[in-house]
Amino acid sequence: MKRLACFLLPVLLSACDGGLWNNPYPVADEGKPILYTAFTERPKHLDPAQAYSENEYEFLAQIYAPPLQYHYLKRPYQLVPLAASEMPAVRYLNKERQPLPDNAPAENIAFSLYEIHIKPGMRYQPHPAFARNARGEPEYAHLAPHDLRDIHALSDFPHSGTRTVTAADYAYQIKRLAHPQLHTPILGVMGDYIVGLKDYAATLQQAAKKNPAAFLDLDAYPLPGVQVVDERTYRIEIAGKYPQFAYWLAMPFFAPMPPEVERFYAQDGMRERNLTLDWWPVGSGPYYLSENNPNQRMVMARNPHYDSERYPGEGEAGDAQAGLLADAGKPLPLIDKVVFSLEKETIPYWNKFLQGYYDASGISSDSFDQAVQMSVGGEAAVTDEMKAQGITLSTAVATSTMYTGFNWLDSSVGGSGERARKLRQAIAIAVDFEEFVSIFANGRGISAQSPIPPGIFGYREGEAGINRHVYDWVDGAPRRKSIEEAKKLLAEAGYPDGVDAQTRQPLVINLDTTANGVGNKARLDWLRKQFDKINVQLVVRSTDYNRFQDKIRRGDTQMFYFGWNADYPDPENFLFLLHGAQAKVGKGGENAANYSNPEYDKLFEQMKNMENSAQRQAIIDRMLEILRRDSPWLWGFHPKNYVLQHGWLHNIKANVMANNKLKYWRVDAGQRDRLRREWNRPAYWPLWLGALALLLSGAWLWRVLQKREKSK
Repeated sequence: MKRLACFLLPVLLSACDGGLWNNPYPVADEGKPILYTAFTERPKHLDPAQAYSENEYEFLAQIYAPPLQYHYLKRPYQLVPLAASEMPAVRYLNKERQPLPDNAPAENIAFSLYEIHIKPGMRYQPHPAFARNARGEPEYAHLAPHDLRDIHALSDFPHSGTRTVTAADYAYQIKRLAHPQLHTPILGVMGDYIVGLKDYAATLQQAAKKNPAAFLDLDAYPLPGVQVVDERTYRIEIAGKYPQFAYWLAMPFFAPMPPEVERFYAQDGMRERNLTLDWWPVGSGPYYLSENNPNQRMVMARNPHYDSERYPGEGEAGDAQAGLLADAGKPLPLIDKVVFSLEKETIPYWNKFLQGYYDASGISSDSFDQAVQMSVGGEAAVTDEMKAQGITLSTAVATSTMYTGFNWLDSSVGGSGERARKLRQAIAIAVDFEEFVSIFANGRGISAQSPIPPGIFGYREGEAGINRHVYDWVDGAPRRKSIEEAKKLLAEAGYPDGVDAQTRQPLVINLDTTANGVGNKARLDWLRKQFDKINVQLVVRSTDYNRFQDKIRRGDTQMFYFGWNADYPDPENFLFLLHGAQAKVGKGGENAANYSNPEYDKLFEQMKNMENSAQRQAIIDRMLEILRRDSPWLWGFHPKNYVLQHGWLHNIKANVMANNKLKYWRVDAGQRDRLRREWNRPAYWPLWLGALALLLSGAWLWRVLQKREKSK
């Protein structure tokens, strides 16, 4: 019995020490300004020349510092300097490279020259590539295989260093966009704009073929469109006038890259140990990747050399009242470390958020009713259960458009004829996207009135922005036209009651889609019912992604489902999707509908390179009216992002363009620790009850044994 008591005593004492049994994090991290979040799949690329996915930018935007960024608080979205000391100066030149005035017509501008000055004293994160020996030479520039025997991560190198960021580093990264061993997603676009980049890519291809095993030194090959002026100044020469180029300067594609880092990773044996830029990025931003175990967790630590940025001192009306300016002027970042844990399933992710082990969370459809309640007016708010935990909701309409396109080349639904146009308008009225968003997206979206989503210049609020071919303005809100109106248009198109008046055959329309899983059946059934309302038969042709893309390229469709997410917040990035010169068939562009309207195309060419102004807005208004009348798309909806955050997480403002927002956030670690303990307090009574039962069982067994001994 004494032995049993001695065994139970430490167990009972550990139960009473007040610790959290389910805490997934080290006790030593309590009280520290650490952000805890999750990721669902490993980022494929962390090299800024190759990465272009949202889950990759979640990391890269914190690690790299391109010249520009989006203002965290202001709307509409506004570019401001990040690494640049000021907004780039742009000069326009004619064909002879003579200066032109700022208001020169776009057709007279042969070149645009962007001059970028970077901030002084910016430094890179600690990294072995910058380590120097006693003679001032790179310490790890000539590694032999045996030197890497015990090296599996950057932390295994005994020494690291840093250096100042230079303009030449920014120029070097632009050259990397044409590197033959990298798959850069924007090379095609930038090759049309950055002077000489297309030829530069061909030159590098030839150089790589001549000596495939050698390190390709990009500095040995000049790029005409990029010139380093001095240590803090460089210029980029653009063909023609392309004001949208400034938006690209806010992306990691244009962040600095030290040449010695590329040389460091190019050494033999590095790739076999995952010592590459795709695994261990090197930047000058507020954070660096200190731990990369994508099967478990990824950790970003504060760059100790980052001191070039402060929290913004101004925002929108209401930001100060919301507490979003309380940290104005403080050095960024406000959080020392960000811990990303792998969560493949939504339920564990959600439960850990409710326990306080994740600071913010999205909302899956399964958890939506538990988290959000909708008012009579359609406004979203957290439920009383969430409110009791101090959880708040941030929402923002994404700069995305989900649409269903008509193939303009199809003889039934395509073309500019009156018959086809009225058919498309009838279908546009019948397919109720308000209902779709309500049923399948938990209300997380707004019906689109055009390709342009809110937050983008050209979008108009209220009555001025509705599609009058599909909606009426009633009692201060858009109301979808009646099915009777749709049937009337259908009859005028030559399909009374859904029957072709000429052939006496029912009207059948085919929809091509990759949605062939079990979860998509309900959506497709719903869509068929929308067509049934006007007695039109919809045939869904499901296929795999590659086959679907092939059909789109060949124009072998009638209708198809697509979506577009903005590369940058400019109307050109949406309206080009319907530009005739961008047709998918024959031209390989992004106009998957192959829509063509000479008036629209002419207005697009006039609008695309204009600065935002009343004149540009007027042209956009005319373009949108043409699109609404022609109806080359069912405009679909703009998704709405919902994010929940705990009350200890501050400075949260939804910003769908700024990927580098973590540096602005602040954590009240003391409040978090207190509430975690409150929400996860262990229930000791089952343990005490079990211990008592064990003691009683032991006592009973002891008495039985004693009686047996006495009976002998």
